[in-house]
Amino acid sequence: MAKPADETKRPEFWRLPIRSLNTTEWEALCDGCGKCCLNKLEYEDTGEVEFTRVACRLLDGESCRCANYEIRHQFVPECVRLSPKNITEIAYWMPATCAYRLRFDNKPLPEWHYLISGDPETVHAEGHSVRGWTVPEFEIPEDEWENYVIEDLS
Repeated sequence: MAKPADETKRPEFWRLPIRSLNTTEWEALCDGCGKCCLNKLEYEDTGEVEFTRVACRLLDGESCRCANYEIRHQFVPECVRLSPKNITEIAYWMPATCAYRLRFDNKPLPEWHYLISGDPETVHAEGHSVRGWTVPEFEIPEDEWENYVIEDLS
């Protein structure tokens, strides 16, 4: 099977409508905060979503990236595959600072986003990532996740 040709990123692609991004641009929009890899509690009766400090087993707590992104579904079948096609259904539980959610809501990227600052470490330096404060999910029983709820994820 032939490998598809690499798509290029257009200048300032992050300002374009989110549904117009190609695969390369879409992937590059991620700010590397790791917040989407936090386990969440969703209450069926209210639809409320709370983030916890309990991280997916594949989250690298230092880089705030998935340790096996390309094959993550082999290890975590329930991992959400975010795309321009399904963001409408998913955006409500994404962190308010997430680049995908911001662009979905037609808001600009923050100054600390690497596409603006030019430095992928800015997200960590400015305190907008989960670096250094998560616990791996295999250390905490699921019925105790409520003890790890984060009050303010901004």
